[in-house]
Amino acid sequence: MPLGPASTLASGRAVSLAQRFAEVRTVSVALCAPLETEDYVVQSMPDASPAKWHLAHTTWFFEQFVLLPHLAGYRVFDEQFGFLFNSYYETVGPRHRRPERGMLTRPTVDEVLEYRQHVDAHVERLLRTRGVHEDIEQLIELGLHHEQQHQELILMDLKHLLSCNPLRPVYRPQPGPLPRAGEGHSASPEFHAFPEGIYETGHAGEGFCFDNETPRHRVYLQPFAIAHRPVTNAEFGEFIRTGGYERPELWMSDGWATVQAQEWTHPIYWSDSLDSEFTLAGERALDPDVPVCHVSWYEADAFARWADARLPTEAEWEVVASRQPVEGNFLESERFHPQPSGNKSAGPVQMFGDLWEWTASPYFPYPGFQPLRGALGEYNGKFMVNQFVLRGGSFATPRSHIRATYRNFFYPHMRWQFGGIRLAKGRA
Repeated sequence: MPLGPASTLASGRAVSLAQRFAEVRTVSVALCAPLETEDYVVQSMPDASPAKWHLAHTTWFFEQFVLLPHLAGYRVFDEQFGFLFNSYYETVGPRHRRPERGMLTRPTVDEVLEYRQHVDAHVERLLRTRGVHEDIEQLIELGLHHEQQHQELILMDLKHLLSCNPLRPVYRPQPGPLPRAGEGHSASPEFHAFPEGIYETGHAGEGFCFDNETPRHRVYLQPFAIAHRPVTNAEFGEFIRTGGYERPELWMSDGWATVQAQEWTHPIYWSDSLDSEFTLAGERALDPDVPVCHVSWYEADAFARWADARLPTEAEWEVVASRQPVEGNFLESERFHPQPSGNKSAGPVQMFGDLWEWTASPYFPYPGFQPLRGALGEYNGKFMVNQFVLRGGSFATPRSHIRATYRNFFYPHMRWQFGGIRLAKGRA
């Protein structure tokens, strides 16, 4: 997302941007409404962050990258907040250690909410008094998509936090299931074939994208086939019962070492009896038709090998998804859990929403990739090593945040994120 020239935009566009800014910022606070004050502060593991920190960090992002450079005379809310709530921007300055974010009992939750109100008021003032210049518009849009990423992180981290509590507390009760995309019990997945050829992938045209989605480029694909739905709990349960976690030949060497060291025997939130799982609605019976959730790349890859299949490459996934409407079970549905896909289908379903889908592709730059200028160049580019790409969004992803070219990425051992599996076949 290169920053463009500073040409003033129409006033109506400024109003629209101000409305979107207010809407996105409101969602973050609303996601925390079911929490008690104590829930905002605790950090359950080094990879997670307290809800209070997420609320403050997303606010710091607007203060640091929008207000300080563009609003004359702006003074920061608190001189210490830059150190406390910078995440990983080395060029901005030093920061509090990530594994110790849960020790920040101060500032209080009320002070963080006051900080949000302060920054929101000044961003609105910036839009009202200066109008919208293209560079400011693009910075705010980047900040809003950054905040939407943290909205999903809030739910990921809260689920892990609540799962550590022996009381198994409920974040929010879950409503009834969404209508199924097909009928009947999930049978073996159907595979839809796609021909070999040269395809274009990557973002092009109008609309927001992150820099790692560019430039658009050509890829050659062998003939391949992709499953019409994600892998279900029932299928993954069969993998477990047939000794999937006990067969080193199914696993990458690092994955097998992780299984042994961490003593994995099932997905992170499943019970040892394999008949229930912890959800944001508390402990619930394991639905056999629901897509399996919270598996690492190592587990996804091992399952694919067990099933005599493989994971799709991200280019294969994008070629298929780009032909599908961006519809599904997103954050706005407030289901907070993947839904069954059903059986009958004329083509792949659940490509968007429900769960992020692991691909076989390492997170590398596209040919000709150029990061953003300045400190924002640290947003994506410096993480392009030792991670794998996930595609499609989840039930915690805002609908306006996702598209076919979106590239999520995590380390292969991580499994607290809302990650699932879709199988592919053919020579990659």
